[in-house]
This record gives sequence, C-alpha cells and structure tokens, in this order.
Amino acid sequence: MKTLHLTLKKKWFDMIASGEKKEEYREIKPFWMIRLLHCWLSTAPLDVMFNHLRFKTFDIVSANNGYAKDCPNIKWKHEGIRIGEGKPEWGAEPGKQYFILQIGELF
Repeated sequence: MKTLHLTLKKKWFDMIASGEKKEEYREIKPFWMIRLLHCWLSTAPLDVMFNHLRFKTFDIVSANNGYAKDCPNIKWKHEGIRIGEGKPEWGAEPGKQYFILQIGELF
C-alpha cells in the first residue's frame, strides 16, 4: 500500500478528524513538487508543462499531529491531488495556488 505521510498542526488535524475539513493544502514549492509529481525533463514553457502534470497516486494518507513518537495519527483514503485555490477557513491564503489533497474516508 502506497502511503503519503504528512504532519499537521493541531487545528487542521482536529478539523480533519471531525470530518469538517475535506482538503489539505501544500505550497507549490520544490519539496512538494518532488513528493507529489511524477518528474520529467522538459524544455517546454511552464504553462505547457503545468497543463501536462502527472500526480503521484497514493492509497492512503497518514497524518501526524506533531513530531513526537507517540503523537496522534489519523489516516484517510487518498482521493487525488489537484492544483487550485484553497478555502481560507481551511488554512489557504486567498488568491494563492496550492496542491490540494482531497480527503476521503477516514480509517
């Protein structure tokens, strides 16, 4: 089973655990690009490359609330990734583009 591991702040962890938050956001930066995208070398312009992105697939997402060995953990079914604007009430800055991880059924 392919698992994506995340660390969440308590507020977002609790909102996901309660079923209130349905998306998790990650900034579009090299660290997350490597973790979430299939990479290829291209000389195409960026707008062309962004139209042909291939996201990695995961079976589940495992999220910790903190870094301690015994910190709380939740798992959910991975429902896909897309790029777009997130909801401010779920932690996104208005007008900013993010990797949006769709939250599926909690385990």
